[in-house]
Amino acid sequence: MPDFPSIQHIAVTVTDLEASATWYERLLGSKPVLDEMMQEPLSIRHIAFALPSGQLIGLHGHDATDQSDRFDEERIGLDHIAFGCADRAELEAWQARLDELGIEHGGIVDATYGSGLSFRDPDNIALEFFAPPS
Repeated sequence: MPDFPSIQHIAVTVTDLEASATWYERLLGSKPVLDEMMQEPLSIRHIAFALPSGQLIGLHGHDATDQSDRFDEERIGLDHIAFGCADRAELEAWQARLDELGIEHGGIVDATYGSGLSFRDPDNIALEFFAPPS
């Protein structure tokens, strides 16, 4: 059996593609590497950002998306997306960066398996920075 491959990209559906793209651009500190409209089989516009680690984060805008809907991790599907930090110091640096950007977060929470810093994007999608235990 081949080794299981790493995650290459994630893509999330958003209600306001322009607002989300601006929010992620501020968070990531970089411009999108892709902004295109796909027509087949559905009309979808997607914007993608490249992470320094080589993965991509994609934002999808679907014409049929209910604009009043918001993400809820209690429904079937995605619970949250976690970005790995090397250590607690990096996690603390991200907490300071979120504060600088005015992005609400839950503060650093320590557990036996590591420490997490949770926050949400404009569509309430749950995001987290996570560091292994020290």
